[in-house]
Amino acid sequence: MKILVLNCGSSSIKYKLFDMTTKEVMAQGGIEKIGLPGSFLKLTLPNGEKKILEKDIPEHTTGIDFILNTLVSEEYGAIKSLEEINAVGHRMVHGGEKFAKSVLIDQEVLDTFIACSDLAPLHNPANLKGVNAVTAILPNVPQVGVFDTAFHQTMPDYAYMYAVPYELYTKYGVRRYGFHGTSHRYVSKRVCEFLNIPVEGTKIITCHVGNGGSISAIKDGKSVDTSMGLTPLEGLMMGTRSGDIDAGAITYLMEKEGLDATGISNLLNKKSGVLGVFEKSSDMRDLESAAAAGEPRAVLAENMYFYRIKKYIGAYAAAMGGVDVIVFTGGVGENQANARSGSCEGLEYMGVKIDLEKNKVRGEEAIISTDDSKVKVVIIPTDEELMIASDTMDILSAK
Repeated sequence: MKILVLNCGSSSIKYKLFDMTTKEVMAQGGIEKIGLPGSFLKLTLPNGEKKILEKDIPEHTTGIDFILNTLVSEEYGAIKSLEEINAVGHRMVHGGEKFAKSVLIDQEVLDTFIACSDLAPLHNPANLKGVNAVTAILPNVPQVGVFDTAFHQTMPDYAYMYAVPYELYTKYGVRRYGFHGTSHRYVSKRVCEFLNIPVEGTKIITCHVGNGGSISAIKDGKSVDTSMGLTPLEGLMMGTRSGDIDAGAITYLMEKEGLDATGISNLLNKKSGVLGVFEKSSDMRDLESAAAAGEPRAVLAENMYFYRIKKYIGAYAAAMGGVDVIVFTGGVGENQANARSGSCEGLEYMGVKIDLEKNKVRGEEAIISTDDSKVKVVIIPTDEELMIASDTMDILSAK
């Protein structure tokens, strides 16, 4: 079964084509700058070489048509005909309380998903464009929606509710939903396979740390808490997002800076986090270099970043009554040794011991804790696309 996985953003489309018989990635790439000057498709050739194809891409249907034509092209094609594509799996960001698992997309699903758009105004409309584009070009190909929020629907009410008037929950759905669910689900399952331990009875803390970041507490394979909330703004300090902040500070800043709702949202989502404190860049690689050179603001930002991760690890160990495994994943979690060691520093009282030699690894599955560490600390590179493809195949096989 060949499955195309799409992740549509407001001005981008990432894709991977899987042969699920072998789980081989047949083709992958992405389109950037949709609707902007200089739009292009960047694809990875079988030998690992990157190729850029420039084209005017005014909207998503044109972009997906470009991807499909590239997949069957003589020069860069991975398949001979579009009829070889058995299904399309979509990353869908916000499913609210309506979707606790991946689903076959039909009109009822789309109507429900559209109703959740207020909760993710940047992401859901873009995801919807991807579904509509595939419907227009490949009307007979089944499509499956895999929701970022679905995995966290197992959180207990006392973990997901905010202490605001209850009617705001019943009227507007104001509660904590969490994100990166597909990644947290994949790495928490994969780490049990990697360590050859049962899912049942295991307490896992998964740290998806990248430009965006979230941490989840996973007990018996189910999410019981996660750091992101109603939106992806809550929780960790991120590349450009503030993470946790006193709500009183928000109203104070609105008054002092003369900001409306859009203005304060822009400040907290796009101008804060690492960028806000460091000021030179939101990229953790730039921050690491500057901190190593002793730049005071870089050192401060890095300390804040690691401290927030450590604090959530400690909180979730308390919430679950202990922890057996800590997993690092995401761009930073998989590739930056100092982020992993810095985030675990001081957790020795919990039985966490990092082996600094083992920690000198990038982008591959590895145990980085010492042999006598009571808690296993493990790197598991995430594969959200494979998880989406697997869900898509399972749903179609069950039809």
